[in-house]
Amino acid sequence: MKHYIGPANPMHAQFDALGAYQAQHFAYAFDDGVATLTLNRPERKNPLTFASYAELRDLFRALNHATDVKVIVLTGAGGNFCSGGDVHEIIGPLTRMRMPALLEFTRMTGDLIKAMRACPQPIVAAIDGICAGAGAMMALASDLRLGTAQARTAFLFTRVGLAGADMGACALLPRLIGQGRASELLFTGRAMSAEEGLQWGFFNALHAPEALMQAAHKLARDLASGPTFAHAMTKTMLHQEWAMTLDQAIEAEAQAQAICMQTQDFTRAYDAFAAKQKPVFQGD
Repeated sequence: MKHYIGPANPMHAQFDALGAYQAQHFAYAFDDGVATLTLNRPERKNPLTFASYAELRDLFRALNHATDVKVIVLTGAGGNFCSGGDVHEIIGPLTRMRMPALLEFTRMTGDLIKAMRACPQPIVAAIDGICAGAGAMMALASDLRLGTAQARTAFLFTRVGLAGADMGACALLPRLIGQGRASELLFTGRAMSAEEGLQWGFFNALHAPEALMQAAHKLARDLASGPTFAHAMTKTMLHQEWAMTLDQAIEAEAQAQAICMQTQDFTRAYDAFAAKQKPVFQGD
């Protein structure tokens, strides 16, 4: 297992000038600034394995260097998002491991979430059907979430005898839906319905299953056509300001905004406004 979860390789070298990447454990497509990652084991509801966890972690780390990739769409094949860690390929082997290997694994899964939060591109999760365990955490670590009425999101760690505290759940989920609601889901492991997810702020919008990917890609293209340097700054500040006081946050945002005011996109926006035109952002 060690070669799956050890230190990342410099995988940014595997992106070509057009944002292409050769994935081994999921499908990867790139078009017009938008990378689409599709978990594609539909016969098993797209579970993760040791290898797919590690490749996803390394890919999100590498995206820091893939400047042609402006936005990421994360989804699953076959009417489901992700059923979590594969019962036979992950959970079974974990029951036979000792503490050092277990801790190596749990740190690796947490590193996937950290890599998703640290990559500069906005991540749009398109969620249909089952979204459970590690799949729910990947959805939670995304920046925006679109779902369908059939989406069922479950942080089901207690159902397998584990704590609800997994991969950052106790930090991320209360911030998104509130402490009381998060406590219920993390203690009980029950599935959150799509309507609950929309009302509670987990989902940004719900769409018909046949319209989900079209909506996700439209949102992604809209973001990709925007000021991508400024989007990356927004994502960074949303992440970093959790650990700041209000005074620290205001000062940090003053510095971030001053940096953005030096970009060409800021000048382009002013020039377009003066000419009564729509700005064409280029991300610099």
